[in-house]
Amino acid sequence: MMTSTAYDIDLDRNPANFQPLTPLTFLERAAAVFPDHTAIIHGPLRRTYAEFYARSRRLASALAKHGISRGDTVAALLPNTPAMLECHYGVPMTGGVLNTLNTRLDAAIIAFSLDHGEAKVLIADREFSKTVKAALALCKVKPLVIDYDDPVYDGPGERLGSIEYEDFLVTGDQDYAWAMPADEWDAITLNYTSGTTGDPKGVVYHHRGASLLATSNVVTCGMAKHPVYLWTLPMFHCNGWCFPWSISILAGTHVCLRQVRAKAMFDALADHGVTHLCGAPIVMSTLVHAPEEERRHFSQTVSFFTAAAPPPEAILAAMKQAGFEVVHLYGLTETYGPSVVNDWQRDWDALSGPEQAALKARQGVRYPALEALDVLDPETMQPVPRDGETMGEVMFRGNVVMKGYLKNPKATQAAFAGGWFHSGDLGVRYADGYVQLKDRSKDIIISGGENISSIEVEDALYKHPAVQAAAVVAKPDEKWGETPCAFIEFKPGRSATEAEIIAWCREHLAAFKCPRTVVFAEIPKTSTGKIQKFRLRETARGL
Repeated sequence: MMTSTAYDIDLDRNPANFQPLTPLTFLERAAAVFPDHTAIIHGPLRRTYAEFYARSRRLASALAKHGISRGDTVAALLPNTPAMLECHYGVPMTGGVLNTLNTRLDAAIIAFSLDHGEAKVLIADREFSKTVKAALALCKVKPLVIDYDDPVYDGPGERLGSIEYEDFLVTGDQDYAWAMPADEWDAITLNYTSGTTGDPKGVVYHHRGASLLATSNVVTCGMAKHPVYLWTLPMFHCNGWCFPWSISILAGTHVCLRQVRAKAMFDALADHGVTHLCGAPIVMSTLVHAPEEERRHFSQTVSFFTAAAPPPEAILAAMKQAGFEVVHLYGLTETYGPSVVNDWQRDWDALSGPEQAALKARQGVRYPALEALDVLDPETMQPVPRDGETMGEVMFRGNVVMKGYLKNPKATQAAFAGGWFHSGDLGVRYADGYVQLKDRSKDIIISGGENISSIEVEDALYKHPAVQAAAVVAKPDEKWGETPCAFIEFKPGRSATEAEIIAWCREHLAAFKCPRTVVFAEIPKTSTGKIQKFRLRETARGL
């Protein structure tokens, strides 16, 4: 029991000295201090911070008039548009919970998410009306459907709702007196995991974690005042890694992007002076392999933050030459997106290219907002030796770990067993404390009793001059139990034979780690650029 001291007497919390942490105040401050600074660019649209704040309050007011209050779910099926940014503020200003839905999912999963989250409102972009119509026919809930008819979009789609987004905002008050959360532990957003092994799990974020991760992004990314942030990362993915809130801290400019295409990215870099962007390695690949006629010159150095698989050495070199400084991040939906960073040491600058690439491939160390990161033996819950070889499970502990899984106490308890969040990722820890992933626990290949890291094999494949994308999964084998099976996409105009690929691997890996089978085909990816290994495992089993 904690002993009381003089510092505990007559020094209680009160409204003057304690307010719940929330990212909502970031926009309020930006609008007060920099009302005329450009907050949002979307095609020809320019919107100031005063307008951004006023519209977010209008949205909150209109939702409140519709009955949305603390704990009510408002779902949004939107691309990276101004409306999606407004939802990140307007919905929680009512006490409601924002559920951003993956725009690439099918109607059945959208319907499941709407039902499980008990959505009372659905704000949906006209582009996705076919999926929305099918989802609404499947789900049990009957949300108010608000159509978003983006002027930048001129493709097919129909209005399904009873009101359009702009008309809905007109019913709200731009001076709406929104309320701080009663408790910083209150839910702010709901994010569904991919559901590749069953129904998706609903990851719940709180105001405290969103505020801390958003602030930590600014520190970790070394952002100066008024950054220009290009939305190449979907805002539906971990709430855009909390950057919808981060950018308001420094009164930066959001450059919205409906589709991630090379020409649109280069135009934004050249025309708007973009300073920061995030994305999976596929976004880097799109940039460095863009045809010459789609490229534009830009003079500024651009910080590119990437997660998922470590960037291949060739991609890192090409990005640097093109004017990008790549920073490797790591995290999960359950940790508000990235909460681990490959913090670069200055003396590493003197190392050779391959040595730097090896260091950049490590996921790194904890964010300032994360209290603990370690690699533990999941059976004993003890740290593995810091030898860069002994594998364990990467685990997290801190204020930027989710509240838990909505309506799923069994999964929540399993995820938090032993007082740590279990990531399901296998990794090693080096003597300097940096963590490196070796595989997802379900992706490790066990061949003849030996563990083979699919990431290690993929790294060797990416070094081949003809390989643009590579993924390695386990293929059942009567003799060895499992053997590595490689799926490969070639760079435009390049090719290689299966024998050449295997011979290349033998030059870079121990023989037992080399693929026994190579498949040349387009590799299936999620909407956020992650390779769908579960589909590749199904293909490998059928070979």
